[in-house]
Amino acid sequence: MGKKKKQNEKGPGIWFMTGKCLKYFLRFAWTERKSVFFAYVLLFMGTAISDLKYLLLPKLLVDEIVAVKAGAPAEEHLKIIVVYVALTVGGEFLSRIFNNIGNHYINYCNVFFERKMTERLCTKSMTMDFQYTEDPKVLDQQQKAKEGASWYSGGVTGILSCFYQIIYNIVLMCTVITIIAIYCPLLIPVQIIGMAIVCYLNVKNQKIEVGTFMKLAKFNRCFGYFFWDIPSYQNGKDTRLYDASEMLTERGAEYAGHMIDTWHDQALAVRKNSFKANFVNALRDGISYFYIGYRAIKKFITIGDFTMCVTAAARLYRSLMGIGGNIQDMTKKCGYAYQFLVYMDYPDALRKGKDHVEEKEHVIEFQHVSFKYPRSEDYVLKDVNIKINSGEHLSIVGLNGAGKTTFIKLLCRLYDVTDGCIKVDGKDIREYREDEYRRLFSVVFQDFKLFAFSLRENVEMGDTLRKRDDAYLEETLKLSGMYEDAQNLKKGLDTVLFKGFDEDGTDLSGGQQQKTAISRALYKNAPVVILDEPTAALDPLAEYEIYRKFDNLVGGRSAIYISHRLSSCRFCDRIAVFADKTVKEYGTHEELMKIKDGVYAEMFNAQAQYYVDATA
Repeated sequence: MGKKKKQNEKGPGIWFMTGKCLKYFLRFAWTERKSVFFAYVLLFMGTAISDLKYLLLPKLLVDEIVAVKAGAPAEEHLKIIVVYVALTVGGEFLSRIFNNIGNHYINYCNVFFERKMTERLCTKSMTMDFQYTEDPKVLDQQQKAKEGASWYSGGVTGILSCFYQIIYNIVLMCTVITIIAIYCPLLIPVQIIGMAIVCYLNVKNQKIEVGTFMKLAKFNRCFGYFFWDIPSYQNGKDTRLYDASEMLTERGAEYAGHMIDTWHDQALAVRKNSFKANFVNALRDGISYFYIGYRAIKKFITIGDFTMCVTAAARLYRSLMGIGGNIQDMTKKCGYAYQFLVYMDYPDALRKGKDHVEEKEHVIEFQHVSFKYPRSEDYVLKDVNIKINSGEHLSIVGLNGAGKTTFIKLLCRLYDVTDGCIKVDGKDIREYREDEYRRLFSVVFQDFKLFAFSLRENVEMGDTLRKRDDAYLEETLKLSGMYEDAQNLKKGLDTVLFKGFDEDGTDLSGGQQQKTAISRALYKNAPVVILDEPTAALDPLAEYEIYRKFDNLVGGRSAIYISHRLSSCRFCDRIAVFADKTVKEYGTHEELMKIKDGVYAEMFNAQAQYYVDATA
């Protein structure tokens, strides 16, 4: 029992990974581009013609030349020699044509398959449960998947080519074994023993290389961060103003040093086995040539047979090594590529419901909700109870770290509660279909993201089901205060944001970006609007306009508004004060101000005093 448990902890065996990967990639290639298999047929024909030419034609030519030198009529044999030479040239021509066409198309398919694999990986990354995106283990697995399905494994065609080579070399082996068994039978055990020893040494190297790959996943992710993400022009201001280039370079060099040390250890470990393999190959060649030469000297075989047997011995070893080596190479590549399958097979972290969300007014209720993040023992929220009626405007306040944004993540079901439940219309939100439930919310988080697309696309992406409606788009831009800014852009709504991919792109100010994010939320027109610090980057006048038009912004929809500026909370129906990991106080502004030694009253008076002192 203990032994079985230990094996399970090591993960799946190499043959399981190989079988699963081979099945996946053969099906993938057949589904995406069947014609790639025809390219391998062409490659098979081209290589077979070449091998047959090297095996048979030299023997036939040498036998004809020896016959002429032995006194046979020259003219008669010369015609035969010309035919053999013509066959050699024709075979070489066909072989190159088939190989060139096959290889060219396979290379083309490699690029095509790589793009398709990347699409699948990106789709998985964008659709997997959100909590995985904040899990270092999953992020490391994502890095393994990227590298394992491309660079390390050679991608789909890298694995298919190994499979093809195994099949071809089995056919070649059967052919040359037949020839050798007739002329030089003792060559067979010599080649097999040599191949077995070399394969054993290659297996040891393979384990070393796979082990190195597993170690490098985190280093590669860190390396990419320091050498690709940090040097981005978006970080240019902070890097220069804080003179951080030397510090960042040193940190990058530190991770690069870890990678170099890991590669160095691998090279040292592999070198010893490679040296032994070279020695075995040299010994095998020496024994083979001695044996074939001995049989030719003793006239057991002709000079032509000698030529054919030498070529056959080389082809036998090549085919045996091709089978063994490509099996090893395929298992190694599948070991890398299996990391892609592991990532693609990540199970859902959240329970998936099947119930439909009805189109009606919605009531939201938190019932004894407690939550702690995965891999953490500390609760962020404890026993939260709150009810938000349809059309109600709720303001959430509290100090940093009080759990306000976590509250929103739970409501949007980016995470599931640890204890208690959240209900919408009296039903646990875990019972609803995820896609329909998420359509209930238009959210602007503190760390919202805009993309290097046009302004129009950045706003419209908030509602992929809506047909293009320029009038409604302009209305939402006016509500957020972004309309005039949009009209002043070079290409109006079609101006690309940021200049990384378009010289005519524009870098919006922080306030303009926040207005764009608000426009996106309004354009979605969801029943519940959630604004998490929506005015943090706005100037006082723009902020005042947002507050003044708040009712117009959200209309009759439910709204949840998170802010540190308590003066902005007064236009909301209710205020929830988060402290000590729960909802400490709840009520209207007037009700909360009457609570003696209340958290809200203390915070509000502190801010009011600050503004009074500032204007004095």
